[in-house]
Amino acid sequence: MSGAKARSDAPVAENVSGSGHSSAAPPRDRKPSGGVLKRLKSRRSQVDSRPVTEEELRAQSGHITPEEVLGLRVATRGYLCKPEDNIYSIDFIRFKIRDLETGTVLFEIAKPPHSEDDEENREGDASAGRFVRYQFTPAFLRLRTVGATVEFTVGNRPLNNFRMIERHYFRDHLLKSFDFDFGFCIPNSRNTCEHIYEFPQLSESLIRQMVECPYETRSDSFYFVDNRLVMHNKADYAYNGGQ
Repeated sequence: MSGAKARSDAPVAENVSGSGHSSAAPPRDRKPSGGVLKRLKSRRSQVDSRPVTEEELRAQSGHITPEEVLGLRVATRGYLCKPEDNIYSIDFIRFKIRDLETGTVLFEIAKPPHSEDDEENREGDASAGRFVRYQFTPAFLRLRTVGATVEFTVGNRPLNNFRMIERHYFRDHLLKSFDFDFGFCIPNSRNTCEHIYEFPQLSESLIRQMVECPYETRSDSFYFVDNRLVMHNKADYAYNGGQ
């Protein structure tokens, strides 16, 4: 995945379904509500660990660490943790993607309030709240730098060393791995940060394949607190919107 000047075919997301980096002194902006927006860049010195399979991680007895998921070479088929492993009650409630070169908002969604029906659906569906399907236009694949703003709430426990590793694949090929440090989050807080995604330049041949093969581009997002996996979200992507 990967500048674009303002154009008529802005790479917006058309359809979405689903219920859902080390940075020294990251720059911050004031949010419209008066809070502080942190901007986080992916770790630069990331090195993949020894290769590991999803089956090997499932078979081990201890908790899963960041170093272990960095060894995954393909997208997972299932989830590497359970919803109840989120003992910190981390809840992502708003998400926005924008092209940082033009400021164009490409996609935005807010989570609706909880209801009893939501809880029933979550109990019957292991993917509820953990899977999102995106559809963008082909122009998205030529973007260079994208900002993803996330807003999330935290329960009554503090988050120490909150970290996300997000790995993007096309078929069985790793496109890019991102690694962001949220840092410390106080209990019962609402937090907002913008992840800065610097996309690799893709060949025209690969772009064509990704457009022609919707939803064969996938990502795993792994969330850790104190180096222990507590959340795992998944997404897939199509780039044939507007065609």
